[in-house]
Amino acid sequence: MSFTTLSSTEVYRNPWLRLREDRIQRTDGSPGLYTVVDQPDFALVIPAEDDGFHLVEQYRYPVRARSWEFPAGSFADGRTGSPEETAAAELAEETGLVAGRLDRLGHLHCANSLISNGCHVFLATGLTAGEPDREESEQDMRQRWFPRAEFERMLRTGAITDAPTLAAYQLLTLAERERGRVHGSG
Repeated sequence: MSFTTLSSTEVYRNPWLRLREDRIQRTDGSPGLYTVVDQPDFALVIPAEDDGFHLVEQYRYPVRARSWEFPAGSFADGRTGSPEETAAAELAEETGLVAGRLDRLGHLHCANSLISNGCHVFLATGLTAGEPDREESEQDMRQRWFPRAEFERMLRTGAITDAPTLAAYQLLTLAERERGRVHGSG
């Protein structure tokens, strides 16, 4: 099924997103309205080390709660780069870590009924520690390494609710299975 866009109106714009309303016609001819949030794609990085993961925690205003997540983000202020460059930059910015190796695990859409952006997922290994260089909005961010078993417990108990983090972890477990690794091994 596909829709025909009859008109598109920008309702709001700021440096991070654009909100538009599209009047559409469905395949059966009936009219419809879609509200779409346009944002650039972002990169999410799984920093893996010693059978565990480095996570960041920050306050997420829309849900009024702190959230443990894999480091993620996109370039700001009109900067551009490849998904790999974005992943490396976000990892260093949020955690101070530099990856000796970045492996692409896949591409996801996190809320494709509302938001146009996608998420490029990478596994970072061969990590070297450094100092984070966080943006002003990330000053409350914390970082911590978690053993894989504790990370999985946090997923099961709802301590981690970030959908991109959960989906990225699933891509990692599938990649490990494809490589013949036993789940849970380092």
